Amino acid sequence: MKYLSEFVGEFIGTFIIVFFGCGSVAVTILFSAHSGLFQIAIIWGISISLAIYATRHLSCAHLNPAVSIAMVIGKRMSIRRLPTYLVAQFSGAFIAASVLYIIFSPSIAQYEELNHITRGSLDSIKTAMIFGEYYPNPTAGSNVSVSMTTAFLAESFGTFILVFLIFSLTEGCNTGRPDTSLTPILIGLTVTIIISIIAPLTQAGLNPARDFSPRMFSMLAGWGEAALPDEKAGFFIVYIVGPISGGILSSLIFTRVIEPIMKTRDGNHC
Repeated sequence: MKYLSEFVGEFIGTFIIVFFGCGSVAVTILFSAHSGLFQIAIIWGISISLAIYATRHLSCAHLNPAVSIAMVIGKRMSIRRLPTYLVAQFSGAFIAASVLYIIFSPSIAQYEELNHITRGSLDSIKTAMIFGEYYPNPTAGSNVSVSMTTAFLAESFGTFILVFLIFSLTEGCNTGRPDTSLTPILIGLTVTIIISIIAPLTQAGLNPARDFSPRMFSMLAGWGEAALPDEKAGFFIVYIVGPISGGILSSLIFTRVIEPIMKTRDGNHC
């Protein structure tokens, strides 16, 4: 395989993120292991930091299709490598969801039985949200109303900020950036903050692979149409198109506006 190292890196890194992150959601729903949004958000953030540290010697540790596409748009990665990155990311997320289900399947079944939930019914969203995401967040209460447009904007802007800071923290012209050994921690903290803000609206996907693959697994595992947030292809528009469009816009603004200003200010071409 031509890009074996990149495939392995992206597969493992995305697996780590989805297994740890969705795992934190699972234990919260099934066992009330965590009592607040920030606890889940920080687990996602730490997972991302660890995944980057574990795999950046194998690939560029994008671990997110929106980031990979943004890197191609910003000419930081050849488009020839993109298919390898995308296949690895979606595959890693799917296998992570499968392993998570194998481990927690008895507990999920018991939870559904105790709460009189029929898998595949509308009520089974309570367990399907272990894998896929919904807007509004099912735990936010009935007083929260989130339209598809609002959800799309939340996911798009959240990913915009994430990609912008990834570019900022890795741009050689940004002389104020910290040492590269700290970059994974700061990226993880960025995700933690973003989740803490927009998760009440959309559960904060920010990553098409993290959403699509576990969602598809849950559909195959019996949740069926309950795995989808609405009947208008909302999951595709909000959780796939949203992050990708936000990442692309962020890449264009950074590379065409911010980066040239940095170079001018430094008086060189980095």
